[in-house]
Amino acid sequence: MRKTTAIISTPPLPTVFEDGQDEGGDAGPDSEWRRVLVSAELHGQRVDRALALAVPEFSRSYLQQLLAAGGVQSNGELVQKPAARVRAGDVLQVELRPTPQSQAFRPEFLPLDVVFEDEHLLVVNKPAGLVVHPAPGNWSGTLLNALLGRDEEAATLPRAGIVHRLDKDTSGLMLVARSRASMDALVRAIAAREVSRQYLALAHKAWIGPAARDIDAAVGRDPRNRLRMAVVDLASQAGKAARTSVTLIQNAEHGCWLRCALHTGRTHQIRVHLASIGHPLVADAVYGGAAAAGLQRQALHAWRLAFMHPVTGESLRFEAAPPQDIMHALAEWGLDYNPG
Repeated sequence: MRKTTAIISTPPLPTVFEDGQDEGGDAGPDSEWRRVLVSAELHGQRVDRALALAVPEFSRSYLQQLLAAGGVQSNGELVQKPAARVRAGDVLQVELRPTPQSQAFRPEFLPLDVVFEDEHLLVVNKPAGLVVHPAPGNWSGTLLNALLGRDEEAATLPRAGIVHRLDKDTSGLMLVARSRASMDALVRAIAAREVSRQYLALAHKAWIGPAARDIDAAVGRDPRNRLRMAVVDLASQAGKAARTSVTLIQNAEHGCWLRCALHTGRTHQIRVHLASIGHPLVADAVYGGAAAAGLQRQALHAWRLAFMHPVTGESLRFEAAPPQDIMHALAEWGLDYNPG
């Protein structure tokens, strides 16, 4: 949760919570006037920045649109330029209307497959198709919404305690914090590569060569398509170092069943690395994989998660077998599940 100590937001009637839900009152959900008293720390700052700090449930670009549309006043006078400067003691009035983005962080009572739970953390087995964070096109029905609906304390944590991501169509184990102390510790552990994350992948083309291979190749935005990632040369392109260890479990005529261990956590890392060596994931259309063996989503499953408990220090390890669509695909290709 973002803290806004630099300015004082004086709520009118009704008060709007961070999830965009009205506390109650006579203005209804369609409009709300928010009053903001500018403190000394914000003296001389742009008005759009002051508003963004006061009402973090709305994006800065949306607030700029409100300014241009005449929805903001300063000391009773209309303000329309985002670059206008505020002074300590100014009273800003802004008319706010709900947007999908502002209402994204609301609790929803969605079923979750919880593998482990204590007062400090959760381990969740995420199904394919479940989006982790609200984003354009998926402002509701996400894992974050489900966590908020499951535990009201999740609202006190950044991202409801989510410390790492899985792609929408990747299934498997995810780690979620339930307190700020455990969240900070888990984020540090992931950054220090002390959390082991292993995946199972069904890829195109039979594997040739050594059964174990280390792919050490930087990943960044694809310069030809900004909507996807690619292996890049850091000498000439922006990106970050990325390393994945890949082990062959079993070959089939049309593909291979692989175990992948992440040493870094870049966006789409396994998908990009496997595609870069000629083994795109089955049904991963973004990176060259075709639908096959009955699969319509990328054949990637977060199978094993191992880490030290951030509070008790206990060594924990969890495994989750792939869902039925991947198991069916294995049977179609005559492969055994046995991940080793």
